[in-house]
Amino acid sequence: MSEKPNPSVTVTTTATTTAEPLATTTVTASPEPAPTVTKTKTVRVTVAPAAADDEAESDDTSGGSTYYANCTAARAAGAAPVHAGDPGYGPHLDRDGDGVGCE
Repeated sequence: MSEKPNPSVTVTTTATTTAEPLATTTVTASPEPAPTVTKTKTVRVTVAPAAADDEAESDDTSGGSTYYANCTAARAAGAAPVHAGDPGYGPHLDRDGDGVGCE
């Protein structure tokens, strides 16, 4: 006799898993500091040559051979305010005529 194959039973199971959420890390970038800008201004101060003897007797109210073209030059030289009789004083530095220039 021949043997008949016996039926077999197949069992299938399905397993469902949920993945764990990944840990997240927040990275905050710091901005680079802004560059420092230094502005430099060069001021040229012109000093007039010493007056000759015949010019020295004039009634000029300037204070000698020092000359400041403007108040910016006087301030740059550390001479402001310039008083009448001081080296570098000139009427062009004294707007209100009170004897004090670059005030």
